[in-house]
Formats: sequence, structure tokens, C-alpha cells
Amino acid sequence: MSEERIQQMAAALAERVGGEVSRDNNQTVVRVARERIVEAATILRDAFGFQVAEDVTAVDYWQRREPRFDVVYHFFSYEHSDAITLRVAVDDGETMPSITGVFPGANWYERELFDMFGIPCGGHPDLRRIIMPYDWEGHPLRKDYPLGYEEPQFTFNFDEIQARKVQGKR
Repeated sequence: MSEERIQQMAAALAERVGGEVSRDNNQTVVRVARERIVEAATILRDAFGFQVAEDVTAVDYWQRREPRFDVVYHFFSYEHSDAITLRVAVDDGETMPSITGVFPGANWYERELFDMFGIPCGGHPDLRRIIMPYDWEGHPLRKDYPLGYEEPQFTFNFDEIQARKVQGKR
């Protein structure tokens, strides 16, 4: 893996799709507009030899910034051992274009993105829940998702927790 090669690819990609290159946690990141993600993925595959979309996930910046989410794509080239990250800013309620036409393996990742964050991918061949039950309401990885918190019970707090529980007849 050549850092110089990755920086050159990132700069060329950013120039072609109107993106912005940065370094974050020792990774080369290219910020891309939502409308250009399929084009950027195609360029990575065809022009730079990236063979796989390793992951598609999101970061929720709820109450910290607008747009609320960053959809994060990690791509890898086996031939050159290169890794690059694309980030796309997405607001709540917006639809991401699906990259499954370019990287078919992104199918499962985009389903997880929809299931866990509620970010739909337009043009996806089978966008339905993959982890949560079909009748589940909400998206558990959103920061505004209500937590069903119950304090762990140990010997030192047993009586206190038992006193708070609703006691039914048996």
C-alpha cells in the first residue's frame, strides 16, 4: 500500500466528481455529494481497480450538525492493497442511491444501513430488514432511539432492584 498512490487516486477522484479529500484516523477520505456516489464507486472500480466495497455504514450526528448522517463507504483493492473511504452527508428522510449495480456485495450492507439507521437506498433490488424483525418499529443505531435500559443486578444491589420491579401474583 502506497500512501502517495492513494493520495493521487483520491485527488483524481475528487476532481472528477467534485469531492473534497481529507485525512481522518490515518485514512484517506473523499467527501462526495449524494448524487455522485454511484459515479464515484464506478470510477473506483473501473479506473483505479478497487474490487470490493468492504463496508457501508453510517455515523449519526444527531443534535450536533446538519445534515444529520454521514454514510461511510470503505473500498479495497486486492491488487495494490489500497483502501479508501468515501463519505456522503445525508439528511434525515433523504434516500441514498444504491451502489449494488457497481458492487453487488454492497447489497447486505445497504440493507443493514436501512434497518439500523433508517436510510433507504433507492434502486436497491431487495430493501427490507436484515437484522431486526420485520414488524420492528424504529432504527436501533440512531442516537434518538429509546434505550430499554435495565440496571444489571448484582448481590450488592439485589434488594434495591427487586423493590423497583412490578411484582405480580403467581
